[in-house]
Amino acid sequence: MPRGLWTTTVGSFPKPPHLERARNQFARGEITAEALESLEREATADLIKKQEEIGLDILVDGELYRGDMTTFFAERMSGFEISNPVRSYGNRYYRKPIAVGPIRRNGPWTVDWWKFAQSRTKKPVKGMLTGPYTMMDWSFNEHYPTREAMAMDLADAIREEAIALAEAGAQYIQVDEPAVSVRPEELKLAIRALGRAVEGVKAKTITHICYGDFDVIYPAMLDLPVDMIDLEMANSRYDLLDRFRQHPFTKEIGYGVLDVHSHRIETRDEVKRGILRGLELLKPEQMYVDPDCGLKTRTVEEAMEKLAVMVAAVREVREERGITA
Repeated sequence: MPRGLWTTTVGSFPKPPHLERARNQFARGEITAEALESLEREATADLIKKQEEIGLDILVDGELYRGDMTTFFAERMSGFEISNPVRSYGNRYYRKPIAVGPIRRNGPWTVDWWKFAQSRTKKPVKGMLTGPYTMMDWSFNEHYPTREAMAMDLADAIREEAIALAEAGAQYIQVDEPAVSVRPEELKLAIRALGRAVEGVKAKTITHICYGDFDVIYPAMLDLPVDMIDLEMANSRYDLLDRFRQHPFTKEIGYGVLDVHSHRIETRDEVKRGILRGLELLKPEQMYVDPDCGLKTRTVEEAMEKLAVMVAAVREVREERGITA
């Protein structure tokens, strides 16, 4: 009997309203860092419980203690300063990192949070990092002579954290590289940097890429030196499967079946249809079924409803196809 179709998520979850309020209170100096961390740990423990109740196979800590996916890490490295708020799109702003000196890892960034999340469950919890190419591309550079030099120093720092996560026991380590798909002319640099970041990491390595020009970077992106590439499939109506027919997908895949930019809750049948389309070209042992991207833009209720539909659809397909987890 084949194994496969493991269920997971990409990483981020929406922060519950009380935690959003607490983070704002901390920013205004109204509560202490210790009080905020206590609330973040409570919310993380609750999220682990919710994921188990839904029936996910591989869990995440939800990144409830993080803000922006680049600034969070830059604030914990030497060599960075943080800008005033910069507009990203719409009414969303973030404080952009600025490289002002040699970038180095001075201590752990996520290991303690991973240990806490893993202590709340017997299921595996993924380690989650932002990749060196994306960190470089989404930061200002006032120090390095080239983009490559900055990306490779970031890769060295991220590699230290990835190795620390693996040594702590993380079986899955995801190094997100969303910027790869929007700058296809620098794919070779992204491949080199990611290769440095995961070199010697004794865990299953994953990278997440979303919403980019896959016509240009596929099949070259298969050279990304990780075990699994996580891709959005549902939002693009599974058009990537046409590319897989022309050139087989040779790695494990995080197979996105939920549109994270829609409030609509998918039906079980439409998620099943998406999975079955994938099984026409992919082996079940290649496929890890998840949302297209992080769920942080949804409400807590929407995120949980979408995931419950996804898990139910996977269970039906497993039963019909004789697949075990």
